[in-house]
Amino acid sequence: MSRYREVLAVPGMAVLLAVSLLARVAITAVVMALTLHVVLRLGLSYAAAGGVAAALTAGLALGGPLLGRLLDRRGVRAVLLVTVVAQVVFWLSVPVLPYAVLLGAAAVAGLLMVPAQSVTRQAIAAMTTVTQRRPAFALESVQGELSYMAGPAIVVLCAAQTSPGAVAWGVGAAIVAGAAGIAWLDPPLRTPDEAAAGGDGPPRRQWLGAGMVAVLTMAFGATALLSGLDIAIVATLRAAGQVPWAAVVMAVSGLASICGGLLYGAWSRPLPTWLLLGLLGLLTLPAGLARDWRWLCVAVVGAGLLTAPTLTTMVDAMSRLAPVGVRGEATGLLSTALSAGFALGSPLAGLAIDHAEPGAGFAASGLAALAAALAGFLLSRRQAPRKVDGPRESRRPALK
Repeated sequence: MSRYREVLAVPGMAVLLAVSLLARVAITAVVMALTLHVVLRLGLSYAAAGGVAAALTAGLALGGPLLGRLLDRRGVRAVLLVTVVAQVVFWLSVPVLPYAVLLGAAAVAGLLMVPAQSVTRQAIAAMTTVTQRRPAFALESVQGELSYMAGPAIVVLCAAQTSPGAVAWGVGAAIVAGAAGIAWLDPPLRTPDEAAAGGDGPPRRQWLGAGMVAVLTMAFGATALLSGLDIAIVATLRAAGQVPWAAVVMAVSGLASICGGLLYGAWSRPLPTWLLLGLLGLLTLPAGLARDWRWLCVAVVGAGLLTAPTLTTMVDAMSRLAPVGVRGEATGLLSTALSAGFALGSPLAGLAIDHAEPGAGFAASGLAALAAALAGFLLSRRQAPRKVDGPRESRRPALK
């Protein structure tokens, strides 16, 4: 735990993680809030709600690199001002928008979503030393896991007590509050030496090489597994007549991920990203043999323990590979890869379930992760050694 005490002792780090957690919890609740609004307030189908979620996800995927480039060139406060204004307008208008307009508005809201995750990751890279970076990114991954566990659940609980319109306003207010807190902190995105050197980053063709593509490929595979895992859990428990227990199984998986992330961050020796992702895929496969919620809880622990460590290594690798001046764009590309994996993982698992049995969803998800791990390994072998920009304290490869 001394590693975490050292990280949290970095000036501003504890406050940054706390404020960004508020924003990220609200952002993870967006899809659920819009789903409840479309189904309960507009009286439309879940398919219609899925259309809004898809529009929002498409906007998020496109907006990641765009906002990242703006962060590189304009800084934190300028980008947060633009995105906060967009979120205020969107969430205030949600309760009165007809469905057709809501589809387009959701895409724009995704495109201009507050980049809390991207800012936090860049700030961690700028505020920590090389030895502090992995435990700091482990805390960031645990923060993400807590967000996904808490955000949708809070929305459902609030919707049971109030109206979907009020919930939408509450989610928007939380996003704005988190963004305002980050803007007030104005965390650095470059180390002091990097900021003094200044200058724009190199052309994309120079830094978007095999190593970076490997990270993006493995990020896609990891989130494809995670979204497919949720669908497979629900399908398995539906076949067993135990759907209400799905929340328990997912909570066990989330808690295992938090424990795994904390343990990995405290461990002194990093593991290759492709190895962690491959093990994550392998440990997902046996879950297809479970037939009730008790065995499913046991089966998801192994994969859960490796989830946060896998995501931690990806973010750490990206921070090492991205040169100064393009770190925001690289972080945005990573967010796009993660969003794409989440969007496509569920249909992949669903297709396998529809053509076989519920357990096939776990197989499809695990094999997708294994394929991404293999691709990442092969691409990382092609990575040419390069000089690391800025005052780095380590020259060890980011992916190996």
